[in-house]
Amino acid sequence: MKTKLEVRHLCYSYHTLEGETQALSDISFDVRDGEFFAIVGPSGCGKSTLLSLLCGLISPEEGEILIDGIGRRDSDAAIGYMLQRDHLFEWRSIYDNVSLGLEIQKRLDEEAKEELRNMLDTYGLSKFKESKPAQLSGGMRQRAALIRTLALKPDILLLDEPFSALDYQTRLEVCDDISTIIRTQKKTAVLITHDLSEAISVADRILVLSSRPGRVKTILEIHFDKAFDRPLLRRNAPEFSAYFNQLWKELKTHD
Repeated sequence: MKTKLEVRHLCYSYHTLEGETQALSDISFDVRDGEFFAIVGPSGCGKSTLLSLLCGLISPEEGEILIDGIGRRDSDAAIGYMLQRDHLFEWRSIYDNVSLGLEIQKRLDEEAKEELRNMLDTYGLSKFKESKPAQLSGGMRQRAALIRTLALKPDILLLDEPFSALDYQTRLEVCDDISTIIRTQKKTAVLITHDLSEAISVADRILVLSSRPGRVKTILEIHFDKAFDRPLLRRNAPEFSAYFNQLWKELKTHD
């Protein structure tokens, strides 16, 4: 399978008047085209910093990031970013929210409008396109946020704990829903999460970071039978607990 994203010997530190705090040290990994890749690790290990580096919000002090073999700075690849909050504008309708990115980029032509209508219909939001965000459930709002992101046709999706603000039952349902949408769209996705069960339920591979400064401890391959092809089904698979115990052991093992 073709490599979509390459990270090579990445290092990053935060600098304040009090001194330097190293967040990431010698991070290297690849993400394959169309792969769902998860990153887990203890609090403060640099997961969100790594995502900020991948999307170009900050630049590495050492190392490089390549997309389709081209350096991050020179690449014209589109990066989609989903955060913990949906950041929908309450004064805009759902349709106006999902079309916002295209509107800003002046790409909201008739073809794009038709694609948006199709996505709203496919993902169960067509009846709510004139509704305001406050009229939707948390899960529906996250679905709208995903449509807004997918409408820009990103080459890579970065997901920064996009389900963590939801209650537990809704979180399970929305994780199942959104990850299935991403797989159907055959998007390359990188998920940051604290939830080991969530990572196992969605990912093809899971990278485990050490405590600060974050280093790669291991990358775990995840394989389930085709009968367990959705996150909620994976949680009931016989292999699930074995993967959980393996991840837990890695996180609890001191470097």
